[in-house]
Amino acid sequence: MRIGVIGTGRIGTIHANTLSRHRDVGSLILTDADAARAQGLAHRLGETAAPGVEEIFRWGVDAVVITTATSAHAELIGRAARSGLPVFCEKPIALDLPGSLAAIAEVETAGTVLQMGFQRRFDAGYTGAREAVRSGRLGRLHTVRALTSDQGPPDAAWLPLSGGLYRDTLIHDFDVLRWVTGREVTDVYAAGSDAGPRMFREAGDVDTAAALLTLDDGTLATLTATRMNGAGYDVRMELAGERDQIVVGLDDRTPIASTEPTGPPAADKPWTGFLERFGPAYEAELNAFVEVVRGERANPCDGREALQALRIAEACELSRRERRPVHLAEIAGGSPSTVA
Repeated sequence: MRIGVIGTGRIGTIHANTLSRHRDVGSLILTDADAARAQGLAHRLGETAAPGVEEIFRWGVDAVVITTATSAHAELIGRAARSGLPVFCEKPIALDLPGSLAAIAEVETAGTVLQMGFQRRFDAGYTGAREAVRSGRLGRLHTVRALTSDQGPPDAAWLPLSGGLYRDTLIHDFDVLRWVTGREVTDVYAAGSDAGPRMFREAGDVDTAAALLTLDDGTLATLTATRMNGAGYDVRMELAGERDQIVVGLDDRTPIASTEPTGPPAADKPWTGFLERFGPAYEAELNAFVEVVRGERANPCDGREALQALRIAEACELSRRERRPVHLAEIAGGSPSTVA
């Protein structure tokens, strides 16, 4: 199998390393807007660098992995679909609903595969939570509390391109909330704060956000995110039911300290970022993609699934701006398929 990797930044490098050592992948063709960066990575991995995207498609590949800037995702997805190629793409499909819907339509018209990169679906903790909920171990689920906290802010120049905290960061929580619970979000109420560094206000973004979501069975979920968590990278999900309560992301590296006299000590080596925290999950999702391409398993996260997470993010952004509750029915791309 020959795979084209378009984009060799941080996550592209991680994915190229995973694929390069995969037993079912014979070779890679790498390309990037920064040609020298692609050439350097290709040299380190013993793979081939291409001058540009044109060569990826002209030289012939069996599948494409897209890890470029988000602004290029939809166009590249469409091009791969028209070439009859299966695609793995980092989230999101696009920063808006029209772009996402157009790319999905191209994939569905071509009858090809689009697997989206929501790596938490492959994390052991979230998988265990899904099993606990689906098995009935918790009884009736009534409350979910989730958070994503980055240790430090991204580059100021990147913020205007990110889509904002709901679309860039909390979108992972929106996706995994649906995946773990098997329920759809019906209503949201969201708020955000830009009281941190000035660059967030200049980008029209917020550095901290919160949302209250109501699921279609009445379960309430609170989700928070921040770019400014100095203690470390913190990602957790608590699920409380009538019989039991569980938590994802609580271990000896969770960057939180207890004030109780008999509480656990602070982590000696707290998580510093998503690539470290979710390393095994990133590898597992690429292994799954190879199996999908080989026809050995069903697509674990298609474009329609990614669309529903984006719709929730759009609803939260609308709620924040207009300071009101928003029904998901107000957001385009509705009538979601049943959560798998």
